[in-house]
Amino acid sequence: MNKMNQIKENILLINEKETLERAIAALKAVAGIDARITAREARLTGNIIVDAIIEIVVGANNHHYTVEIKRVDRFGTIGLAKNQMAKYPQPGLLVAPRITAEMAEKCRELDLQFIDTLGNAYLKGPGLFVLITGQRPRDRKEFVLTTNETQQAGTPTALRMVFALLCKPELLNAPYREIKQAAQVALGAVGWVFFDLNTRGLTLGGHKKGDRRILERKRLIEEWATNYPIKLRPKLNPRRFRAEDAEWWRKVDITQYGAQWGGEVAAEKLTDYLRPAICTIYMNAGAIKNNLVKLVRDNKLRADDDGDIEILETFWDFAPDENRPGIVPPLLVYADLLATTNPRNLETAQMIFEKNIRDTEAQN
Repeated sequence: MNKMNQIKENILLINEKETLERAIAALKAVAGIDARITAREARLTGNIIVDAIIEIVVGANNHHYTVEIKRVDRFGTIGLAKNQMAKYPQPGLLVAPRITAEMAEKCRELDLQFIDTLGNAYLKGPGLFVLITGQRPRDRKEFVLTTNETQQAGTPTALRMVFALLCKPELLNAPYREIKQAAQVALGAVGWVFFDLNTRGLTLGGHKKGDRRILERKRLIEEWATNYPIKLRPKLNPRRFRAEDAEWWRKVDITQYGAQWGGEVAAEKLTDYLRPAICTIYMNAGAIKNNLVKLVRDNKLRADDDGDIEILETFWDFAPDENRPGIVPPLLVYADLLATTNPRNLETAQMIFEKNIRDTEAQN
């Protein structure tokens, strides 16, 4: 890691440390509950590394928590944290600069315990129940967690390109024109996105032919999955419909319309575990122009702004997996499910990550 990357990494660690310490102090000030840090960057069984382990003391009861420190500015982050903590051997605790009342309610729905730097908290255990919400900052600077995430990381262009790189790792060292085509971005943007990824320590290389590689694949996946629903998905010209037959999707070969299933339908086909409530379809611009009317007519769909069928434009251009015809890449299914924060969807998202995404990670 070069000197600049090391400086940025240190900034991230310092601010995570401060966030945890301030959250513990706020818990004491607002709720009168003591907590102490027993380990930082602890390694659990299964070679899982967590941000910290803390002990919360209430009367004669000591409650030990495995800590994940995150900036929570979107619902997808809550779903991601819930899935991460599901595999911990002891209760997980989300620590954040700020948990808004809306975010707190979603945490309660998912039974995700948390504390923040303002004194908001949700804790439960033997002899312990704390629920504090609505604490607000006196100054915006009090809850902003500085990270080494640049603005470039969340742009639609960067999200398009990172998606292509994660789905097709061979593109890392492909000519820029191939990356441009696969990611559907401007040629001039390719170099800037690589520069951003290198600067943030997510990729390495690029100075010699064939030497570029992803260093922090899991972190890149998490970043992409939480940013996609907010920054890119709304720009995919969504259209809404409703069907006369709620089970229509089971009877149709979506590929005949040049389309692919995403979201809950794709998840059901990948896991046979989920009963879809929303049907998500991805089609490229050409397929929409030539086949959308046919899709609507053949399946007796009708336009409905509140319909349970959504059709979105694709944002990539590479061949689908022959082993999963008619299904978008698993990374996109994973992100679609996380964005819903539905408990069943989150459980299914974790299954897809373990079966279809982690395996790819191990190979690269």
